[in-house]
Amino acid sequence: MAEELHTDELLGRLLASSSPESYLSTIEPEDRTLSEYLFSLLREKGLGRSAVFEAAGIDRTHGYQGLRGYAKDRPDRAVMLAFGLRCTIQETQRLLRFCWRVGTGVQGTPGCVIIYCIEHGSSGRPA
Repeated sequence: MAEELHTDELLGRLLASSSPESYLSTIEPEDRTLSEYLFSLLREKGLGRSAVFEAAGIDRTHGYQGLRGYAKDRPDRAVMLAFGLRCTIQETQRLLRFCWRVGTGVQGTPGCVIIYCIEHGSSGRPA
């Protein structure tokens, strides 16, 4: 498995990069899906789905959608599942990386472009 980096370390690498593209080229893809990761957490922690949904404060429909991988489109739901699964910081960070791939955080393409442009005083539009 690739080295686990915290958000501040990822941000530092992004800001030190010559471009968002050069930063993104250094990111190793996850070797499993969000759904596979969530089910592995359920097994490792010995938790039942209903108990996780209750602890997360989400109904069964949204809980099952999250476990099937739809949480990647809803970072707020992914965070709720992280609480329900009693995830560690590292587990939560890994969970959120799946969301970031669709552009909601430092590691996702739109998120990193926005952060890079803000830091470098650019509009992000081609010159």
